Amino acid sequence: MNDETPVIRDTPTQGDSAQPDAGREAATKKKRSKVSAKAAAAAIEARIGHKFGDPNLLTTAFTHVSALKPARNRAESYQRLEFLGDHVLGLIVSDMLYRAFPNADEGELSKRLADLVRKESCADVAKSLGLVDDIKLGQVGASASARLRKSVLGDICEAVIGAVFLDGGYSAAAQFVERNWTERMRKPRRPLRDAKTVLQEWAQSKGMPTPVYREVERTGPHHDPQFRVAVDLPGLDPAEGVGGSKRAAEKVAASVMIAREGVGGGSNDS
Repeated sequence: MNDETPVIRDTPTQGDSAQPDAGREAATKKKRSKVSAKAAAAAIEARIGHKFGDPNLLTTAFTHVSALKPARNRAESYQRLEFLGDHVLGLIVSDMLYRAFPNADEGELSKRLADLVRKESCADVAKSLGLVDDIKLGQVGASASARLRKSVLGDICEAVIGAVFLDGGYSAAAQFVERNWTERMRKPRRPLRDAKTVLQEWAQSKGMPTPVYREVERTGPHHDPQFRVAVDLPGLDPAEGVGGSKRAAEKVAASVMIAREGVGGGSNDS
């Protein structure tokens, strides 16, 4: 009797052949994702000016708490780095101010410091470095996402400073702050003191009486008036200013006299 039992060979089915292909595709995507993430991190490092030895610090600095799963530790968001960076920034800027303004008293240094380390200033730095689109947020709507990114820009900047400090030490953090705050330190955006206060202190230092402000003219409708005010000091020509209120016009008049007489301390210039 002839043995005609057929020889059975393993022939891959369509499903079997698809599995290795799917695995290779998934591995390729994962590899591409890693390369893309590294490229993105390198681009951020280039803008920040610091290459991280611990890339996790950089990731954490840009992670908003909304991007974390509920079960995960809030410490994995940027909040702790923000806390650290806030204090590191204060120390570095204080050191910069102390060296840059040797004749400034403690009061002036404190006012300059407060202006330089406030959230708005930090947000401006983050914006200038193009960090807004690097923030990792959770599942929020497009419009909410844009608003949230804008609101946390200052926090992100402080978190970056904290991350740089932990990764590279005080020297690295100081280099980052000096690059991004020196110009702002030389020309703070807001007047350090009220113009009327500056003019009064200057007048007193010259042995003059307190400046006298007088309304010269009021124009415009009742709901939108315009005031023209003059300020007088003995021996000096009056200076005038216009504003939507008497106080605003007085400040302008004081600023005009300050600029004309070359009085220091009432403008943004050091």
